[in-house]
Amino acid sequence: MKILIADDHPLIREGFKKILSREVGLTVVGEASNAGEVLSFLRNHPCDLVVLDINMPGRSGLEVLEDIRRQNPEVKILILSIHPESRFAIRALKAGAAGYLTKDSAPEELVAAIRKIQEGRKYISPNLAEHIAYSIGPEQAMNPHDRLSNREMEVFLKIAAGKTIQEIAQELNLSASTINTYRNRILEKMGLKSNAEIIHYALRNHLLD
Repeated sequence: MKILIADDHPLIREGFKKILSREVGLTVVGEASNAGEVLSFLRNHPCDLVVLDINMPGRSGLEVLEDIRRQNPEVKILILSIHPESRFAIRALKAGAAGYLTKDSAPEELVAAIRKIQEGRKYISPNLAEHIAYSIGPEQAMNPHDRLSNREMEVFLKIAAGKTIQEIAQELNLSASTINTYRNRILEKMGLKSNAEIIHYALRNHLLD
């Protein structure tokens, strides 16, 4: 299996390469530190799996995931994230990811996830499986934050972390007016009135690290 590692931290890429170098049948064929490098590599090199950091600079990892699915639908994607599974995993799986793994997982779990994907199956941890089973129960209503698009969720989390509109705009390479538009949509969809209520909601629902 040919693997591309996409993460903006060189030490993490090196760590993954070291782990996978010990595994028979798994070969790291490239590295990428941003979305552009990922898509460029896939246009020019054969690859079976992208191990994709959801938090690379610039575009959202979920947006990159969707781009890969359009450009290279045969390529499998394993999402890596510092965020708890309950925050982004279901979104990632719905967008076409073959698996979701948090960065605090043991090296053995990374290998197990890749092996399962290699067999043509999806990888979810036992904790995530339990969360999914609970979330689809008939008694469960949709959480307000589940109504947000992937980009709106990204902006929501940055607001909840106390970042200003200007800071968010710079991080996402968007205009401040565009971020304001996202903020207004978030408030409307979630029935909130201010940034303070966004922060309170995120804390109450354990959406912040």
